[in-house]
Amino acid sequence: MDVKLISSLEKCFLTEKVADKPKFEKGSCFKNELYHFQICYQSTPDHGSGYANLSIESDIADYVTVKRIEPVPVQMPARPSSDDLFISKQPGLYPDILQPLEENKRLAVADNLRSLMVEIDPKGELEAGVYPITFCFDYAHLYNKEKVGQYRVTFNLEIIDAFLPEQELKFTQWFYCDSLKCYYNTDTFDDRHFEIIENFAKTAVKYGVNALLTPVFTPALDTYVGGERPTMQLVGVKKDNGVYSFDFTLLTRWVEMCNRIGIKYFEISHFFTQWGAKAAPKIMATVDGEYKKIFGWETDAGSDEYAEFLGAFIPAFLQHMKALDGADKRCFFHLSDEPNEKQLDSYLKAKSIVEPLVEGYPIMDALSSFDYYSSGAVKKPVVSTLHIDKFIENKVPDLWAYYCVCEDCNNVSNRFIAMPSFRTRILGTQLYKYDISGFLHWGYNFYFNQFSYASVNPFMNADGEYFTPAGDCFSVYPAPNGTPWESLRLLVFYDGIQDIRAYRLCEQLYGKDYVMSIIENEIEPITFRNYPQNADYLLNVREKINKAIADYYKA
Repeated sequence: MDVKLISSLEKCFLTEKVADKPKFEKGSCFKNELYHFQICYQSTPDHGSGYANLSIESDIADYVTVKRIEPVPVQMPARPSSDDLFISKQPGLYPDILQPLEENKRLAVADNLRSLMVEIDPKGELEAGVYPITFCFDYAHLYNKEKVGQYRVTFNLEIIDAFLPEQELKFTQWFYCDSLKCYYNTDTFDDRHFEIIENFAKTAVKYGVNALLTPVFTPALDTYVGGERPTMQLVGVKKDNGVYSFDFTLLTRWVEMCNRIGIKYFEISHFFTQWGAKAAPKIMATVDGEYKKIFGWETDAGSDEYAEFLGAFIPAFLQHMKALDGADKRCFFHLSDEPNEKQLDSYLKAKSIVEPLVEGYPIMDALSSFDYYSSGAVKKPVVSTLHIDKFIENKVPDLWAYYCVCEDCNNVSNRFIAMPSFRTRILGTQLYKYDISGFLHWGYNFYFNQFSYASVNPFMNADGEYFTPAGDCFSVYPAPNGTPWESLRLLVFYDGIQDIRAYRLCEQLYGKDYVMSIIENEIEPITFRNYPQNADYLLNVREKINKAIADYYKA
């Protein structure tokens, strides 16, 4: 076998060789940081296929998890308009799925290059120091079972005597309960559905998500005009003799789940349809004993009937959330996703209905136009990273950022499968420099095609049937047992969030100018479109930041 330790920012393709990859044998992290690196391996030309049993020798072996990085078919790696900062724009097999090892940790070995992701979680329990971690591969022939030999590689991890500060960045990746219902064929919000939802939400929390899209009503997102997503409505609605009442039983269960797994914020589903607030979302109700749809595409957003409904619902919702240990203070609201200037009138009508009902609570929406913001239509903008520069120049307070689909030009960061990993992780450094307070990405587990005409199999179709460059629709894969399998991109993005926390700690000790002097040492100033286009830059910056913090505590 050929075996080599490599950084988490590499991507190993089947046609490459171990020799092609730069060696990476040591690193450092904090006591409460997840640390990642990879091991790549393949058989040598003079040996055929075989199997290797993996074992770990280390004092901290119990804190080490290893997963296989499996390739996925990528049909649409990029769009015709995409820039050139991609590993490749050709369809093929790309590394992405992180699949747990079998209990015996037996690995198939061939002349194709394969890789493993190593995650070390000190859990705040390990003492500071340098810990060698040796990975032993006992390799045997496939057919005659003859043992070829043992191959060993050792990584040295320094655990620094400090803790990263709590994550301040508000981070949401839109969570689609209907994707899970459809994929696993459950009933809506039955016990099994809730179990699967919690499994997926736990993984989201582990990797930085702290705000969860909460479907009080079926989210009016990525749905063709006149179409419907599967009903996902946490709030029961009744209307008897013209009077509305509400059942919050499922919502309470949702809040209790979020509290249990560490969700801090509730992102309430949009009160109006996407792209301009033209209509009401789908809302189901029991009216004088009959269960039916009472609002939807046929309901004008500014109708008196819908305004009456919101006037009854929103105060009741806030009162209920207040009773849940003040959960109302953890809510933020949306009107319509990605409105533009042509839709200003309908958006303002929607705002005039909702704003008085949620006074004192944040309303935020994704947009790209500074003129739209400066008109006063949206007080808390969530801005595309392609268009955020003008918002930064004008010092917009409490600024959020987002990306989706179109951030594949001008070198802007994203998490497409065909992008190099440094292009995904650099976002953390950019968010830190500009003091961005929140980040939104639209697809944590969107397993549909464009406008949700039909479900897709994410293992075979990572682009939503040519909807987006592969990888934009989701960051996790649905495992057979109702748990998520992480993607390589999920971990790399989270390392960018951990970078922010390390920068914040260093800033507390030395000041922001000092941190920026490390980040921008001998390079052009970092922007959302300009940054060093290599993995070594990010790895070296983090080690310099870590060393500065370690030296402070040793002094």
